[in-house]
Amino acid sequence: MTLTIPSAPGSSGYLDMYPERRMSYFGNSYILGLTVTAGIGGLLFGYDTGVISGALLYIKDDFQVVKQSSFLQETIVSMALVGAMLGAASGGWINDYYGRKKATMFADVVFAAGAIVMAAAPDPYVLIAGRFLVGLGVGVASVTAPVYIAEASPSEVRGGLVSTNVLMITGGQFLSYLVNSAFTQVPGTWRWMLGVSGVPAVVQFVLMLFMPESPRWLFMKNRKEEAIQVLTRMYDISRLEDEIDHLSAAEEEEKLRKHTVSYLEVFRSKEMRLAFFAGAGLQAFQQFTGINTVMYYSPTIVQMAGFHSNQLALLLSLIVAGMNAAGTVVGIYFIDHCGRKKLALSSLCGVIISLIILSVSFFKQSDASSDGGLYGWLAVLGLALYIAFFAPGMGPVPWTVNSEIYPQQYRGICGGMSATVNWISNLIVAQTFLSVAEIAGTGVTFLILAGIAVLAAVFVIVFVPETQGLTFSEVEQIWKERAWGKNSGWGSSSGSNDMDGLLEQGSSS
Repeated sequence: MTLTIPSAPGSSGYLDMYPERRMSYFGNSYILGLTVTAGIGGLLFGYDTGVISGALLYIKDDFQVVKQSSFLQETIVSMALVGAMLGAASGGWINDYYGRKKATMFADVVFAAGAIVMAAAPDPYVLIAGRFLVGLGVGVASVTAPVYIAEASPSEVRGGLVSTNVLMITGGQFLSYLVNSAFTQVPGTWRWMLGVSGVPAVVQFVLMLFMPESPRWLFMKNRKEEAIQVLTRMYDISRLEDEIDHLSAAEEEEKLRKHTVSYLEVFRSKEMRLAFFAGAGLQAFQQFTGINTVMYYSPTIVQMAGFHSNQLALLLSLIVAGMNAAGTVVGIYFIDHCGRKKLALSSLCGVIISLIILSVSFFKQSDASSDGGLYGWLAVLGLALYIAFFAPGMGPVPWTVNSEIYPQQYRGICGGMSATVNWISNLIVAQTFLSVAEIAGTGVTFLILAGIAVLAAVFVIVFVPETQGLTFSEVEQIWKERAWGKNSGWGSSSGSNDMDGLLEQGSSS
């Protein structure tokens, strides 16, 4: 079989010639089931992000040393991010060497262990150790889930399916606020809040026993028969031939490179530098525009606005988390209809406006207000608008783009590196937000975030290409053209001679 790559970037190849082969989001229950199962890793990510914001209110009540130290509060929050940073950095290698399935199961074991340590912690320092373990599991999962889903997704719905992982993240955040509210009157409040987080990890571990390995990873590890058996459950015979052609072409190109990719190789290749800069930049701006500041500290922000009751702060934060999840559902639709770039830009415009509203509300809000007052409610409105604009765009776009812009050989390692950038940025913001707010004022802090959002919009316009509906080969060609000009050529690649025999075996299994 021979793969002829379309003649221009942005074309959708054989799907233009055979539109009846296009798959809808709900078109294949097997792919959707795989996506949801892998997305439980996103649920762990989101639950941990959200649960600590409510638990911290009660941890301060139990441990006076925590209540008296903003630094210790920030460390309890951010130690999970240190673990996630290390987990993401090693997650790319774990994915490439052991596969997506084993990487997911490893993350589940580590996360569940961390949840047990947190629930049983006798002092803040053991709690911090548990937070580190949980973060390590979340970091590996944050690399694995988007890549696993992307490699099992048809190109025409890849954005929506990868965004399902982000929906699971926001759903996990919403679930964490429900759990926080449910345990507010229970003895050992924060221990239940943190301990329950181990349940989804155990559920995912069991479900992953019945899930396949990524067909693309199997193919590149020369386990072609296994790969084709998985693919036959995803595509009909006519579409299956095209998918195998793409995998065969990618395999031939990998063989030409004849060496294992190292971290330094990413920076020696001009097109890979461009791709990684775009992907890592998106991940950094996702954090520096303040999303996890809002999610980690939303109850605290609500209290800063004048609503001093723990229960009221958690209730208002629950509404914010619900909007986050609902906004992600909107993003799943628009990311494959409007494109990644337009969605990110429209999202950032709304984020800038929302952050300015938050800034103004804190500049004007009176410290004497006990029930929040007008400007307290304006701050809550700003939080809600921020989430409404951020969730459909800058929530899913960085993860989706990073799951599809790297060639197969670089996908694990670059995905891990870009996720590490996300966690480092997350760590910087979480570790400094309360301190900066104390020194400069909350209004100034949100104004700084608004300025960063403006820079993010410029970055997206200049450096991020549109990848909507493109195959992995077409996306790779974009970087070649950006690096070497339009004359870099599309060419064609041939599949291996034994593909027809393998296809027959896979179809008959």
